[in-house]
Amino acid sequence: MPQPNPRTLGAEELILSHFSLAPMHPVEDRIRLAARNGFVGIGLYVGQYIELEKQGLAEGYLQDLLDEHCVCLAEIEVIGGLGVEGTGGEKASLFEQAAWRMADRFGSRYLQVIGPAGDRADAARAFGSLCDRAADHGLVLGLEFLPFNDVYSAADALRIVQDAGRPNGGVCIDVWHHERGARDVDMLRSIPGEFITGVQMNDGPIVPEIDDYYTDCLASRRAPGDGEFDIAGLVGILRSSGCGIPWSVEAPSRAGWADPEAHVARLGTGMRKFLA
Repeated sequence: MPQPNPRTLGAEELILSHFSLAPMHPVEDRIRLAARNGFVGIGLYVGQYIELEKQGLAEGYLQDLLDEHCVCLAEIEVIGGLGVEGTGGEKASLFEQAAWRMADRFGSRYLQVIGPAGDRADAARAFGSLCDRAADHGLVLGLEFLPFNDVYSAADALRIVQDAGRPNGGVCIDVWHHERGARDVDMLRSIPGEFITGVQMNDGPIVPEIDDYYTDCLASRRAPGDGEFDIAGLVGILRSSGCGIPWSVEAPSRAGWADPEAHVARLGTGMRKFLA
């Protein structure tokens, strides 16, 4: 069976996001675990891809692994600071070029983007320019809101996306940052489906286990159904929006990274319960 086309994945299919496993978790095992647990695609961090390039493993070897397991490279993580024309600086420039190579080689659908954004007008221009460059490589972009930077909420991200006005630009909704941030359910319900280009599902406790937000979000996430978030409610909102994109499961977890076999199995099983 050939690997699926990342750009035609269905709305009920699952992607294993990169950071559900440790940042440099071996790519062979990343792909194997995705396939074993019913994920049709993976996300891959640009930083790990660059390391694979240095080792001479980024093209033929990676392609062979994906083909062997019938898994596609669906998502690319992550361009910071809205790209080279935003606040991203040299790292954004390096990561952009690698992201274009990934998209051209593997036909990836989606590129994750984060702030900080700075001035709103400048942010819209930078995001729009990044969308234009990404369009040359067949990518759609999702701007993720993060309560630890100045794109704090879905409303903040949507304003930048709408100001930029690009057909391949949208918002990424990560349930962790919704539940732990503005938690504005009415705002999520108001976002038209065409503006939702990325979804990242996970679960966790309502009360933080670690005081520092950034550390907590990379250490304490759980599989859907193993925490206290309103996963069913968010699934209902997203389905009602008509966004029609695959579901990514992103659950960075110290405990999960220590036992990746069990962790990825719980991610797939947990998410499918909410989609049933």
